[in-house]
Amino acid sequence: MRQAGRYLPEYREVRSQAGGFLDLCYTPDLACEVTLQPLRRYDLDAAILFADILLIPQAMGCSLSFKENEGPVLGTVRSSGDVASLTSEIRRLNETLAPVYESVSKIRAGLDPDKTLIGFCGAPWTVATYMIEGGTSAERAIGRLAAFRSEKWLDDLMAKLVEASIEYLHCQIEAGAEVVQIFDTWAGDLSGELLKRLCFEPIAAITAELKRRWPEVPVIGFARGIGVSQVEFARSTGVDAAGIEWPVSTGWARDHLISECVVQGNLDPLAVVAGGEGMKVAARQILADLPIGRHIFNLGHGIRKETPPEHVSELISASRDFDRGA
Repeated sequence: MRQAGRYLPEYREVRSQAGGFLDLCYTPDLACEVTLQPLRRYDLDAAILFADILLIPQAMGCSLSFKENEGPVLGTVRSSGDVASLTSEIRRLNETLAPVYESVSKIRAGLDPDKTLIGFCGAPWTVATYMIEGGTSAERAIGRLAAFRSEKWLDDLMAKLVEASIEYLHCQIEAGAEVVQIFDTWAGDLSGELLKRLCFEPIAAITAELKRRWPEVPVIGFARGIGVSQVEFARSTGVDAAGIEWPVSTGWARDHLISECVVQGNLDPLAVVAGGEGMKVAARQILADLPIGRHIFNLGHGIRKETPPEHVSELISASRDFDRGA
């Protein structure tokens, strides 16, 4: 959950030298450095690749830039013509994304043998919403309206994103990633048949093809905001683990979800900003609710930029102490 980032002073130093955010993503030495920084500070079990979910749209031919304090700005995709202009040619995609694969190789070479490397991509629905809206949006209304209207161009866009995501994760695994995670940040926008069609089915297609190519590589799915539909998500997609955000009860997850898959999560990131006993109590409750063999302890969403680094150290120590006691 974004181990590297603005809460670490060493990240900010590298970021200031890199130029733009995309320069950081596409410069393997720098991407490797910021990926490994948290593992130099903390007793973590895994590193997660430093990249961005919107590199795939850019590789497909969608314009992409990042504005300071505003976020991503993309060329909009809202018609069959727009979708047709996007490339799905594997060679062209991989030419653009080659620096990411080089970063993966460098990170794997720099990791201790007992540390796992996690690769990732954005889920097709979440990535599509950014392409349709042209950036961040409060409601993703244009994409949701297209979904309700069963616009063919949206189905075509989703199909292209599924194909590109499979290739992207395949190449990350080939380069050294040992686990991959699919982030569907805006899955909670969907319900009923739309949730199945635009969240479950695309992730199921990606997972199935990766399992065919790499049967030993675990796949983690993070479908944010879908609540009790996590059970159907796990059954429908075939993921090995499901990430859950902090509003999802770990007691409920123990009783209903761990029989389907491993659970990842789900401490509120604000608890780590607060630190102290409140953070430790919240962490211990999660650890007590979910059995070690079926749980990856993590945050319920990305670590916040205002997080004091020493609070992260305290959290990891508390988790290790709990494990030893258990």
